[in-house]
Amino acid sequence: IKSLDQVDKMRLAGKLASSVLEMIGEHVRTGVTTEKLDQICHDYIVNVQEAIPAPLNYHGFPKSICTSVNQVVCHGIPNDKALKQGDLVNIDITVIKDGYHGDTSRMFAVGNVAPHAERLVTITQECMYKGIALVKPGAHLGDIGHVIQAHAEANHYSIVQEYCGHGIGVGFHEDPQVLHYGKPNTGVELKEGMIFTIEPMLNVGTFKVDIDEEDGWTARTRDRKSSAQFEHSVGVTADGFEIFT
Repeated sequence: IKSLDQVDKMRLAGKLASSVLEMIGEHVRTGVTTEKLDQICHDYIVNVQEAIPAPLNYHGFPKSICTSVNQVVCHGIPNDKALKQGDLVNIDITVIKDGYHGDTSRMFAVGNVAPHAERLVTITQECMYKGIALVKPGAHLGDIGHVIQAHAEANHYSIVQEYCGHGIGVGFHEDPQVLHYGKPNTGVELKEGMIFTIEPMLNVGTFKVDIDEEDGWTARTRDRKSSAQFEHSVGVTADGFEIFT
């Protein structure tokens, strides 16, 4: 449970993280490398925001942001491969400001993307907001997971189960774990002052993922079909929720 002072600091960190996503949008286009996007974000976070990019050197992660393209579910490492027309890319930003973390991600379309790709992105974002809408004191984490899973599966997508949302604050990943599947009225009961991420990952095919053996980070769909993700950091207020990002 965060104090009012901690909530203020989380609010600032969240605002900074979301402004990085707003800044980088115009740079996401055909021909740009994800390494270049990483460099732009790093410079903005460090020099403009005077903040710290949380992923850099986190358990050995080599870059300042995560860029997950097409069948990459999460934790994609920026590299020198150029984005091409029709690609989908998730950019995941976490900044540390005054010791507190702000964490958010969203999907970007490179040029014109296929209608089925647009649909995947739309449903994924809807899943996140349906989960957020249930956040209030007395609700349970299982309520959030259930509504996300139900909306995804009703639209013939699967929910990644290996990864989940998480508490956030001074720590990058705190308790509780926020699963994006589950049963209503189960799991941790929400209380005012809790702050956590809701970040559903939806796959076109199987929910199963493989971790890249070489880099130890990149998670890809096992059948190499597309994946999408959105993420907000959310606080439980006296009568509902506040989105920090």
